[in-house]
Amino acid sequence: MRIPEPLKPGDTIAIVAPSFGATTDPYTFRFEEAVRQFKNRGYRVVIGDCCYKSDGLGISTHPATAAQELMYYYMNPDIHAVFSCGGGELMCETVQYIDFEMLRSAPAKWFLGYSDNTNFIFPLVTLCNTAALYGPNAPGFGKPWEQAEYYVWDILEGKTDTVHGYEMFQNPDVESEDPLSPYILTDTKELTVYVPDEKNPGTLKKLGDSEQLTISGTILGGCLDCINGLSGTPFENVKDFNLNHKNVIWTLECCDYNPMDIRRALWHLKQCGWFKNASGFVFGRPLAAFRQEMMGVNQYNAVTGILEDFGVPVIFDADFGHIDPVMPLIIGADATVKVKGDDISIKFNK
Repeated sequence: MRIPEPLKPGDTIAIVAPSFGATTDPYTFRFEEAVRQFKNRGYRVVIGDCCYKSDGLGISTHPATAAQELMYYYMNPDIHAVFSCGGGELMCETVQYIDFEMLRSAPAKWFLGYSDNTNFIFPLVTLCNTAALYGPNAPGFGKPWEQAEYYVWDILEGKTDTVHGYEMFQNPDVESEDPLSPYILTDTKELTVYVPDEKNPGTLKKLGDSEQLTISGTILGGCLDCINGLSGTPFENVKDFNLNHKNVIWTLECCDYNPMDIRRALWHLKQCGWFKNASGFVFGRPLAAFRQEMMGVNQYNAVTGILEDFGVPVIFDADFGHIDPVMPLIIGADATVKVKGDDISIKFNK
């Protein structure tokens, strides 16, 4: 796996819009504030034209144009990192115009984004053997920086290899009218962790609060809504990825999926043979399925009922995904995940 070189002040960051851009407030306001923050840290910033376009159907512009912009900046030797301007809904249409064979032979550089950007990150890792950073899109830095934002920058600059979870998070129903608001920490984070039950093979039991769990392997994942759509297309190569990575930590989170969607998606990927090398699963807090139940199915048993027979640990409500604050994840990196009680840490072995 190719891990990009660290960034340093004076380097140039390109911001592109392979999905949504930043054409309405508060996104425009926060995007411009984020650019100011990047420049204040000593970086040059180049903004792709698509960031300010909104002439596409459910996307910033025509997918071929968005893909051309992404390819141009990723392949440009004067650009040292590429950030996504936003998430969205239809980046799957952009990905069909991206030349991953060309990216495979290009020097590795950091790509940063999350949610719909899984459509680029996942094939970049599985097709091009190049790691990427699953973390806030550019406008996410257009606020007073807290530990979550500093973690991203410390990873990009090679100053840390470990991230920790947070004590509290912002309930998704809570919003502020102030676009520069810090996180409104409303809820105490509680991890739910299951481990194999040795007395009953093929089943899981809850891990005690005083017990410590350690999982090692290669990080692979992103937004399940997107990953499920990529399966079986030319834009994933999990079969060969599993040949080269015998222990895989699947890090998954969901945006629009309800509990039934989650269960169906995991069933589908399981039948595709994707999880055969799983050493563990880590699920971020889901957005739509958060504390939701449908016909007895919730965000927990939607998962355990499908994955328990793999005989590996399953961690729920970790600090990544669509509910802030989040830990950045280096998708493609070997890592060690440690959990004890409600504390979680991830050390990336770069």
